[in-house]
Amino acid sequence: MNTSQHPDLGASLEQSRSGLRDTHRRSLMRALFLVTGSALVVFGCLQILNGYIWLATGELIASLILFFGITRINRTPRLQVWIYSYLVTGFSFALLIMLVPEASVSAFVWVLMIPVLAYLLLGKREGFLLSAPFMVAGCITFYFHLEFVADAGGVIDLLNMVLCAILMLGFIHLYETRREEAEQKLFTLAQTDALTGLANRANFQSTLDRTLAECARSGSGFALVIMDIDHFKVVNDTMGHDAGDHVLQNIGKQLTERLRITDAVGRLGGEEFGLILRDVKLEDSFQLMDELRQRIADSELPYGDALIRVTASFGIAHYPDHAIEAETLFRIADRCLFSSKRAGRNRVARAGLSPVKGPLATART
Repeated sequence: MNTSQHPDLGASLEQSRSGLRDTHRRSLMRALFLVTGSALVVFGCLQILNGYIWLATGELIASLILFFGITRINRTPRLQVWIYSYLVTGFSFALLIMLVPEASVSAFVWVLMIPVLAYLLLGKREGFLLSAPFMVAGCITFYFHLEFVADAGGVIDLLNMVLCAILMLGFIHLYETRREEAEQKLFTLAQTDALTGLANRANFQSTLDRTLAECARSGSGFALVIMDIDHFKVVNDTMGHDAGDHVLQNIGKQLTERLRITDAVGRLGGEEFGLILRDVKLEDSFQLMDELRQRIADSELPYGDALIRVTASFGIAHYPDHAIEAETLFRIADRCLFSSKRAGRNRVARAGLSPVKGPLATART
């Protein structure tokens, strides 16, 4: 099995706080810093002409900070701090402008951008927690911005603002919820074997790579097991592919029922399965697989009016006794599986031992 060249997708999803990966969030922040900083320079100059020197000074200072941020955002380890600083400052500034009607009569439109930026950069949960209070504050500030709502026109203006704010927040929240559900579904489909519900080959490889890294740090060991159903083609040829699928599903169920929560199992393709047994000794891994071999051999699977019985062969490689690299471990386990097949099938073999059918005591050479 070749080592995957792609990062673990599951870890990537866990680390991401929004629908965007960190690299995309950094690119977006650079663009926002550039656009916002440039706009503040223009607004600052206009505010000087408008007579608001204190407001112009604040905008020009903010633009300098944003231009500085462009040079730092790609390599800063505190991306989340930069995002929160930008959003909180920007949202607060929009509310401040609304309280100064002479500065801008249309500043309230920026309130409607709050949930868009917050959800995009922070995700559903953090985006809602940040944007909801600002949206409420924006509606209250707009009320004071109107100065009075005694007539029908003022009430209409206020209701337009409130309803737009509610709809914008609601639509963005609904969209982000559906997007997360779709992304999780796609992730599950990409990582799961559709027939058995087990991890697929790519997912199993990622788990193996992660297990190697963890065991290298902790100094613990694990067993890599490759299992193959004996004479599986006979089942397909004599009883049909539906019967073969039924057998694969049953084998997958037996594997998950037998293994511990710390272990991992996946379907590598066809009738071949992979298992990772964490924190087991050489003798124990052999014994566990021999018990599993016997359990499979003793099982009778009802299929229509018939009973299907199959056996399985196993090959075991142990980290770090037999190898310390994923590709080498897999090659050794596969070679042991071939030895089990060549010795008559329905056997367990590991590096250094002959393939046997029975207790470990009879396996030594």
